[in-house]
Amino acid sequence: MRKPLLSLAVVAIVASGCASATTSTTGPYVAPPPEHHDQAPPVQAAPPVQEVPVGTPYDGVTFQNPGVNAFVDPLKDNQSTFGLDVDTASYTVARRFITDGNPPDPASVRVEEFVNYFDQGYAPPKQGDFAIHVDGGPSPFLNENELLLRVGLKARDDGSNSRPDAALTFVIDVSGSMARENRLELVKRSLRLLVEGLRRNDSVGIVVYGTQARVVLQPTHADDSESILAAIDSLEPEGSTNAEAGLRLGYEMARAQLREEGINRVILASDGVANVGATDADTILGRVRDDARDGIQLVTVGFGMGNFNDALLEKLADTGDGFYAYVDDIDEARRLFVEDLTGTLESVALDARVQVEFDPAAVAAYRLIGFENRAIDDKSFRDANVNAGAIGAGHASTALYAVRLTGEATPKAKIGTVSLRWVEPVTNRPRELARDVMPTDLATSFRGTSPTLKLDALVSAAAERLRGSTYGGTYVLRDVVREAYGVSEDLPQTNEVHDFLDLLNKAAALER
Repeated sequence: MRKPLLSLAVVAIVASGCASATTSTTGPYVAPPPEHHDQAPPVQAAPPVQEVPVGTPYDGVTFQNPGVNAFVDPLKDNQSTFGLDVDTASYTVARRFITDGNPPDPASVRVEEFVNYFDQGYAPPKQGDFAIHVDGGPSPFLNENELLLRVGLKARDDGSNSRPDAALTFVIDVSGSMARENRLELVKRSLRLLVEGLRRNDSVGIVVYGTQARVVLQPTHADDSESILAAIDSLEPEGSTNAEAGLRLGYEMARAQLREEGINRVILASDGVANVGATDADTILGRVRDDARDGIQLVTVGFGMGNFNDALLEKLADTGDGFYAYVDDIDEARRLFVEDLTGTLESVALDARVQVEFDPAAVAAYRLIGFENRAIDDKSFRDANVNAGAIGAGHASTALYAVRLTGEATPKAKIGTVSLRWVEPVTNRPRELARDVMPTDLATSFRGTSPTLKLDALVSAAAERLRGSTYGGTYVLRDVVREAYGVSEDLPQTNEVHDFLDLLNKAAALER
């Protein structure tokens, strides 16, 4: 076990730089009082998609601020419904910002992606596709009358040796902007790592796009690694950015090699900019949505910072039933392309969504921390036409709530019920799983919570502060550092956690 660090740092955000807080057009949020939401949890007004002005640390960066969830009175609405999320890009983007000496743009910070960057240590299901984990307890970053409640979902993990064969189609941005910061070179190094982890019956095809889109490598079995690596080495920056043409050609290739009983995935590697062809998100998203229905998942991987469109990459992955990650260095590339991508190619669930129903007798108010842009109408929990998240084998997703208890419930009375609904990819049949939340699931002190819940409290508190949430207004990042020092020996002793603590220190030094 590694010795706990004596220096602490901010949450490592899955990205590579953003604009400083002084350049962001967003201001502090003002939380509305508890109110009824017939269709989705109330959030504070979200500004439109915004570009960081030219001349700031990262010019031309596009983020979309989803707002901040408010507290809800369960007597008016006792259901909280959202699509699952396994994205991690927001965390690594923040890491890039902070590493470069800039506070993250508040609009880039999504709390759930900070939390989901870290391994929660959930046990997989003993049988079936999912296990639901629930725990909670006091947090030093919440009011005295509030508890931090954690809902964790863990998908089955059959091991990479048992997954079906995969047909992977890479759509790679080779436009002129990918020459900045050697972005394309990092993409190429990432792909080489991935090729080493594929099986002989997997296949790889490569489409590139600049001003136009073209095929660089027809689908090729992974055992012909020489041809695949030669195609990767040939990539050079060229032209403008016609993302729509690249995706269209990539999906054509993916459909042509569709494996009915296998894994079909398009992987977009880009800085997210689109300036030729269809450049609006709705047009591109409409085409991706149609292809997702055919069982082809889209994973988006962001590279670079400055002239970077985070909002488009996130929306593309959400619409394409995939996930969005950001690569800021070769270590993150190895984590994503070797450990995550090849290890979790098999999808366990499509359209996975959660509904937490709180008992008004036990809960006076609740607030979902994060997942603002994943909200689903409560009445649409079982609506097959509503798109939600896709979960791969071995993946986990965590949601945090701030909860105010009434104090009137008995130890045997449930606090609420967590329901998970998803669609099996092979049979296309809907499935459901539920678990009650009991008072015995809650610790009575912060010290008494599990190591990973302590970590989640620190990570989410830092994210709340970094995004300018009004709920992060009662403390500063130095307070998070101080609390982290106090529990450092109790935290998971992993490289990711130690890096987070270092990052937290750096972020605290940048805070004004």
